[in-house]
Amino acid sequence: MRTLDRSDILLLREVTSNARCSHVELAERVGLSSTACARRLAALEEEGLIEGYQAVLGLKALGLGTTVIVRITLESQSEDALETFERAVVKCPSVVRCLLMSGSDDYLLTVIARDIEDFERIHTSQLSRLPRVSRIQSSFAIRNVVNRSFPPAALLPSGKAR
Repeated sequence: MRTLDRSDILLLREVTSNARCSHVELAERVGLSSTACARRLAALEEEGLIEGYQAVLGLKALGLGTTVIVRITLESQSEDALETFERAVVKCPSVVRCLLMSGSDDYLLTVIARDIEDFERIHTSQLSRLPRVSRIQSSFAIRNVVNRSFPPAALLPSGKAR
């Protein structure tokens, strides 16, 4: 990976806060021409520093007001058990994130539901049917405090905090 220069860092900061910004607006904000801005963005995408763009949906407005953190422990941590579980969890339409963990839990899932009754349905029809699971523990989020896709401090010079 190449070293990011000041313009690259500024571009990354801007697109993480507003990915819908036009090249012209973005160029003004970072002090580049729109052509140079577009060329640099394309290079950042090609190098894998920008993997994609997405809309952040208003879950409550869509009737999905319940976020559940689900901790999964498998019956075994064999390669087969992990692969079998992962193939199945990808197909669960209510799971929005699944992380393989170190420590006492094997996986940490984020599940979005309409309400507690909807989560009960998800638990029964999706989660409890996942293969090789020995334990499922669920916690309900009370409210979202921070929801970032990227930590802003990662684009600051080393040792500096905002």
